[in-house]
Amino acid sequence: MTGNANPVMLTAMAIHQLSETIINQIAAGEVIERPASVVKELVENALDAGARRIDVATVGGGLNLIRVTDDGGGIAREDLHLAISRHCTSKLSDDINDIRSLGFRGEALPSIGSVSRMTIRSRTEMADAGYEISVDGGRVQAARPAAANRGTLVEVHDLFFATPARLKFMKGERAETTAINDVVKRVAIAFPNVHFTVSGPDRGALEMVGTSDPMQRIAQVLGKEFAENALAVDAQREGVRLHGHVSIPSFSRANALQQFAYVNGRPVRDKLIASAIRGAYADTLARDRHPVVVLFLQLDPADVDVNVHPAKADVRFRDPGLVRGLIIGAIREALAQAGIRPATGAGTSLAGAFRPGTGGFRGEEFNNGGFDADRSIHRPLEMSGGFGESAQARFDSAPAVSADSRAGSVAPAPDLLAHPLGAARAQVHANYIVAQTENSLIIVDQHAAHERLVYEALKNAMHARSLPSQMLLLPEIVDLPSDDVERLASHAQTLEKFGLRLERFGPGAIAVRETPAMLGEVDVQSLLRDLADEIADNDTVEALKERLDRIASTMACHGSVRSGRLLKPEEMNALLRQMEATPGSGTCNHGRPTYIELKLTDIERLFGRR
Repeated sequence: MTGNANPVMLTAMAIHQLSETIINQIAAGEVIERPASVVKELVENALDAGARRIDVATVGGGLNLIRVTDDGGGIAREDLHLAISRHCTSKLSDDINDIRSLGFRGEALPSIGSVSRMTIRSRTEMADAGYEISVDGGRVQAARPAAANRGTLVEVHDLFFATPARLKFMKGERAETTAINDVVKRVAIAFPNVHFTVSGPDRGALEMVGTSDPMQRIAQVLGKEFAENALAVDAQREGVRLHGHVSIPSFSRANALQQFAYVNGRPVRDKLIASAIRGAYADTLARDRHPVVVLFLQLDPADVDVNVHPAKADVRFRDPGLVRGLIIGAIREALAQAGIRPATGAGTSLAGAFRPGTGGFRGEEFNNGGFDADRSIHRPLEMSGGFGESAQARFDSAPAVSADSRAGSVAPAPDLLAHPLGAARAQVHANYIVAQTENSLIIVDQHAAHERLVYEALKNAMHARSLPSQMLLLPEIVDLPSDDVERLASHAQTLEKFGLRLERFGPGAIAVRETPAMLGEVDVQSLLRDLADEIADNDTVEALKERLDRIASTMACHGSVRSGRLLKPEEMNALLRQMEATPGSGTCNHGRPTYIELKLTDIERLFGRR
């Protein structure tokens, strides 16, 4: 051997069986990542036991103490030792494909007990007394009688004391506390009839009272504002049902933390579901904005694999393309059916900008009992006769003044006031249309609104027929793995509708003869690799469709009414009517709102009338 390489000397060692404690600690490394993981496992056990009330208490972000109490069926004395033994469970039959409970692996309690000091106290409904068993870093003590109510209490002290290296990776108490709250909230949404409490000296108490109304539980977790800005989703395809609620595009967040997905009642963080949600909102939200969603998927347990990871947060679907298509289609249908709706918070925020103390105007005169003409800094210069009936008559007889000196004021037609976006009254700063409904004031961004209208028209034209393609002078040959060639070839007919014509070229290559004309010059190799990856992940060709939609979005941006263009009254009203008839017109292609609605009650409140 030459150079500076240092060979690794391997010494033959006898193979031996690891101890039960080490085995449990290895398993714990996969199942128990942080205190929130312990809470998740214990809460799921309580729910599987039929609990109707679950109380969680923690100290030190869960590292010092986690206590979970439930009123479920309890654990019989003779089963306590089995409960803390690996691969012992009451939830799984002989069929691994028929999983109908949250837990099933039989690893949680022994894993927790191997890295902490854990005590389980339980009593069944028929038992005269309760029993408890303790595990100290994997060392099990004998079960003993203990005073206990019906149900189970699990106390976990000094988490990770037996594996101190794991403690170095823990975040601060506040972060761990937040993670515990998040875990309980995610589970609670799927079980609205169960009463949950989370408490501790390092937090304010969190309580979610059991309810028969699923939306009421969702409001307890996400706030009532979500309920005011949510759309119901309910769709079914080939034995898979999707239901829940999704936010309108103008009600969004800066991250995806408020996206809750469930598969057969199990909270999951699945990449395919997250990708489908992004796809459904692709042309209604900016890339850095995320919708708020609560979605439930129900399907035959045999069609989904929940045994992918010990933490049970990941799943695999037998038909991922079906699931993804169902989610995208159902959400887009809900958005289309909703018509035009602004976020309820937009008008409130606008009104708030003018309230006293926000810098909008001086509000002291509304806070001291009313308007005092003698001392107001806004009093008329001539109070004697100058602001009486004659002055009011002169005001009433004066001609209307446009908000823009170059655009005329519009008299509201009664029939137009009944429309959702009302009747156009004026154009201000050559960009914003001011409209009036029967009970509100509407402000429309004309460029953003028309951009959405043009975009939707382009999309409809694109997808109503096969797209034009451009023939390459010479077919471009792209070398790909045989699996990717097979995937692309199987979707060749669909791809041809988008203007991409390809065919096999031997066992490991694809010949591309035509590409979508809209894409112009295109990196064919990169395009095909992206498409092959998309098909491998989701069994769809959404990647090409999304590329074409982005091109259409750019074209719409350049082909829409520009800021600064003066509009006639009939043009403004025509734009409002088109917006009302176009799905998704509440936001532009980039996710910005196209209009804001300010209710008359908010306006009256600003002027002290309410």
